[in-house]
Amino acid sequence: MRDSHHTFFVIQLLRLAYALPLILKYQSQTHFQEVSIPMNASCKSEHILTSPDMGKIILTVICLLAGVAGNADKPVVARLTRYDVKQGHDAEFRAALTEIVSTAIRLEGNMMAEAYQEENKPSVLWLIERWSSAKELEKFAGSRQSKALQALLQTALTEPPKAYHLTDLEPLTKKQWRAAPDSKDQPLTVMLFVDARAGTQQQFKDTYHIAMPKFRGEAGVVTYQLSEIEGDGTQFVTYEKFRSRDAFQYHLNFPPVKPVIEYLESNVKQPPFQNGLHNLVEIAPLTRE
Repeated sequence: MRDSHHTFFVIQLLRLAYALPLILKYQSQTHFQEVSIPMNASCKSEHILTSPDMGKIILTVICLLAGVAGNADKPVVARLTRYDVKQGHDAEFRAALTEIVSTAIRLEGNMMAEAYQEENKPSVLWLIERWSSAKELEKFAGSRQSKALQALLQTALTEPPKAYHLTDLEPLTKKQWRAAPDSKDQPLTVMLFVDARAGTQQQFKDTYHIAMPKFRGEAGVVTYQLSEIEGDGTQFVTYEKFRSRDAFQYHLNFPPVKPVIEYLESNVKQPPFQNGLHNLVEIAPLTRE
């Protein structure tokens, strides 16, 4: 199925390539000449009307967009996992998470990996991961570090781990995910879980779509992401990393936040929305610029 989607996409690009010179013919006085553009092995060479340099331009566009098509079926895999750790197992579990993070971030297929504890409930730990593909995540699952963590799950937790599979909205690049606070910063990471009333979720996404560039442009923001939690489409979680608590307070009073707050005050299933707020303290990787 994925191969057929890829082929269909490339065919549409080739059709665009054929149509483009004809459109340009009516828009300029450029003299066109007939050239041949070789297709893939399963297609015959065809002729199109193009200017001397147009063939090169079209082929470049096709190659670039076909590359995008080739990656379209390999979305970023984002996973957020909560661990409720038993008393007496804290140190070994933190050490295992630190090993997971420090190993993962050295791998080409990893976009980001971070471990946290709840500020007001240190026995609750979180692992946040993003991988370039499901294949990369599966490969890491077979690592020594992952197996060591899996072994601890049998004895170190008060309840089974809770994994959230995410789809990032307004997604970030690997470079953006790897942005780090400055050495002088005292960073605070905040997550807000949102359980929206059915029928209002698109309003929530639209509101964030407008606000997101402004949020990310704040001087005190290191990273800001909104993700949809896999399910019925009404659950979301934010990831907000600030340079300091003062930066977080500034954000709360930042005018573009107002429409988001107004939505949250009226449209979550179980108000107040602040119940979904989690202040996190970083365990790993503790990277600083």
